[in-house]
Amino acid sequence: MQVLQVQLEIRPDPAEVGRARRWARSRLAGSGIGADEPLAETLILLISELVTNAVVHTGCPAVLRLSLPAGVEARTVRLEVADSSTRPPIPRHAEGDETNGRGLELVDGLADRWGWSPEGAGKRIWVEVDRCSPSATAEVVFPAYEDFVYEAV
Repeated sequence: MQVLQVQLEIRPDPAEVGRARRWARSRLAGSGIGADEPLAETLILLISELVTNAVVHTGCPAVLRLSLPAGVEARTVRLEVADSSTRPPIPRHAEGDETNGRGLELVDGLADRWGWSPEGAGKRIWVEVDRCSPSATAEVVFPAYEDFVYEAV
């Protein structure tokens, strides 16, 4: 099976989150994953969370990588964010009106698999979503986040 791998260098700037989403949308469309597919929205949300974490929590440049299997029979899409911080991702559970601490919980709920590993002087966080999984085929709706506003792309 052929896999298209693409990557984007991310500067430690919050504006990079929107740029990463726009870049990813264009790459997904080029791979045959339509912008209106629930899989695309799930992947864009995962990219937002992981790039935000890299930019906000590490203050280091990062690299976003997408591995997109070719063809309609392709099963798994993988995304990775690598940065030069050695600090591991620490899942938290936000309470009530707290504005932080939900990102990795969200990743855990949307991804079929995710994890992290040391990479060189830093780390790599990876996420996999299967095209036929419930997270890839269901509309992404998070009522608890209805007051949360993502920057416009």
